[in-house]
Amino acid sequence: MQIGHIPLANRLFAAPMAGVTDRPFRQLCKRLGAGYAVSEMVTSRRDLWQSLKTSRRANHDGEVAPIAVQIAGTEPQMMAEAAAYNIDRGAQIIDINMGCPAKKVCTKWAGSALMQDEPLATAIIEAVVAACAPRRVPVTLKMRTGWCQAERNAVRLARAAESAGIAMVTVHGRTREQGYGGHAEYDTIAAVKASLSIPVVANGDIDSPEKAREVLAATGADAIMIGRAAQGRPWIFREIAHFLETGEHLPAPEVLQAKQWLLEHLHEHYALYGEYTGVRTARKHIGWAVRALPGGVDFRAVMNTLETCDSQVRAVSDWFDQLADTHHRLPAIRVAANDDLIEQQA
Repeated sequence: MQIGHIPLANRLFAAPMAGVTDRPFRQLCKRLGAGYAVSEMVTSRRDLWQSLKTSRRANHDGEVAPIAVQIAGTEPQMMAEAAAYNIDRGAQIIDINMGCPAKKVCTKWAGSALMQDEPLATAIIEAVVAACAPRRVPVTLKMRTGWCQAERNAVRLARAAESAGIAMVTVHGRTREQGYGGHAEYDTIAAVKASLSIPVVANGDIDSPEKAREVLAATGADAIMIGRAAQGRPWIFREIAHFLETGEHLPAPEVLQAKQWLLEHLHEHYALYGEYTGVRTARKHIGWAVRALPGGVDFRAVMNTLETCDSQVRAVSDWFDQLADTHHRLPAIRVAANDDLIEQQA
């Protein structure tokens, strides 16, 4: 599996998610089996590049290659400049966001709203590819099946993207109208795959090894991208890799091993965000990690009252130690990919 000239470790990808796939989370997913992980979207607005939020998103210190950065915007030249800006800061692959369904993004005609204006979408792709090609940086595209049920234009736009020089296309099997509701469909992704010669990635509702195998078979996709199902369960990538290779399930992680992974993630998280913001943004990651475990709901309520990194770390460590007294491995409880929509948007 390659993106342009860049080889990947495997065909299991971590999806870009705003407020989630920062550098510490991407690193954790890569450590636990993801062959590729894409950053949160970075704005194309130059006036926001020096903001704390954007500077954190453009921080790739120590990140395992390949470093992929997603950019979002509506103006071809601004998007080209954003691509160059991020390449200067370490990006090795640039991903164009035409899949985000968030209202605050779409009302500005960015994200999946661009699928309604194919000439503009194509102009953006051409401008970004032109900016990246001299520096040998591949450009990828993430989109949905269309704007709404009556306007599924993914195949047409994907063909235009390939002609413009896009190296890989990822399709989330929902329209923008669906948001994250309902169920993903894979026929459109299969049609895109049949129409292109570049790699195509399937995304949407992949939350188990069996579902991964089913989606790969149904779409013929070259790779799969996992988003919400990796929240609190980043080892899903190695579980899927093992199942696809052997047809057998890995045992659930040992409780103390999961504890160690989470604590390492927290320390990297605090180092990036600092104490005040780090404690608050870490709460969702901790919440996702314990939500389906015995006593997890009560622990989340306690966690939301803690105000320091040290108290958060001690509480997490003690809670997992207590769980380990009764469970050697994490209980086999699976949270479906679309069960956490309210948390995702909070």
